[in-house]
Amino acid sequence: MMSLNQRVLLSAALVLLVFIGGITFTLDRAFYDSARIGVKDRLFAKLLMLMGDTEVEESGELDIPINQLDTEFEHVNSNTYAFIVGPDNTIVWRSTSSLNKPVPIETRLEQGEKIFEQILLNDEPYFIYRYGIAWETPSGDLPLTFNVITDTTLLDAQIERYREDLWVWLGVMAVVLLAAQMLVLRWGLLPLRKVSVELAAIESGQQENLKGSYPRELKLLTDSINSLITHEHKQQKRYRNGLADLAHSLKTPLAILQGAIHGEDKEVTRHKTIQEQIERMDNTIQYQLRRAATAGSSPGMKLILLRPMIERITHTVTRVYRHKHPVIAIEVDDNVHLRIDEGDLMELLGNLIDNAFKWCQNSIHISAAYQKNQVKIQVRDDGPGIPSHEIARILERGARADQSISGHGIGLAIVRDIMQVYEGELLLENCVEQGLCVTLCFNQRFPGG
Repeated sequence: MMSLNQRVLLSAALVLLVFIGGITFTLDRAFYDSARIGVKDRLFAKLLMLMGDTEVEESGELDIPINQLDTEFEHVNSNTYAFIVGPDNTIVWRSTSSLNKPVPIETRLEQGEKIFEQILLNDEPYFIYRYGIAWETPSGDLPLTFNVITDTTLLDAQIERYREDLWVWLGVMAVVLLAAQMLVLRWGLLPLRKVSVELAAIESGQQENLKGSYPRELKLLTDSINSLITHEHKQQKRYRNGLADLAHSLKTPLAILQGAIHGEDKEVTRHKTIQEQIERMDNTIQYQLRRAATAGSSPGMKLILLRPMIERITHTVTRVYRHKHPVIAIEVDDNVHLRIDEGDLMELLGNLIDNAFKWCQNSIHISAAYQKNQVKIQVRDDGPGIPSHEIARILERGARADQSISGHGIGLAIVRDIMQVYEGELLLENCVEQGLCVTLCFNQRFPGG
């Protein structure tokens, strides 16, 4: 496939050639029309000079002094000649230069009628100017038609010289413009080549992201590439940290299991210890896998409407807790949406709504709204709440799953870690009357704001 540079250069060259071709045709046509008008004016001027030298005697004979005629009419080899047609459509006078020259069919014109045209005589092109007059004589008006003819030799020579000069100068102009276009194109595509060089450096490990300064047309592209690279690095870091934390968290229960197997405890005690450590390991593995699978914020994420997602998750959780029938209030406008991975959003809402159903007595309240440059999601229940010291611990960065709040499992720990990935804020507080209020704050601008 052709490179972008070749595509633009070829397109520009084609446009330039078409433009020069159009200019050439237009200028050639304009020059030809101008030259033709020049021939017409020259023939008309000679015709007026011929009329000025013409005299009509009382007998009706034409008297045209030879020594006063235009010099072109006196030479036999002249390219311009003239003749006059009388009342009976016969030639009553012709110039010396018309000897051995073709003469068109004699045609008399009406008084004041003028005709300028190009004709063929003996298959050769000629220009002719005809002018009909009525000469006043004592015996009455004498109709005469003056004719001046010239061949196209002079016009053809002018056009040929003009075309030669035109093509030479337009050719020089085309070369200069193509060279200028190549330089301009090279300068204009310099940022793209710079992006290509930096991407190659990133691929080879010489740098981590695009560091150059780019024009605003490429700024969105380069910023998006840097965001994707940063997102990928964070994702890889989460995987590595997740695996390291998983290995670290499993050491203790594995050691306890090994001790239980080789210990001398009673069978019931041993079975209980093994069961507890298996559940602990299962919770730890679930937590670390979910934590590592968190997608995080990415430029390519689509906007998700919150109300349909909340209603779907609420309907699903309701079927799990069939024995409970709390009053569920959902206050979310239809246009509230969030730029987040759908799986992460389901994990967040699923854990919060599940905890609300688990601990509520009679009611659950779910709301979401825009507040300045934030999207706030809030889930409240009328359950027993969480002791203050437990709230402070779950909000600590780096708290592990095996240190999760008793009774709440790893749900809130997952929510905390997902909010950290999205650089959001998780707020836990006990309601004034009773119950727990969980608030998620995402820093996202209000649409159109």
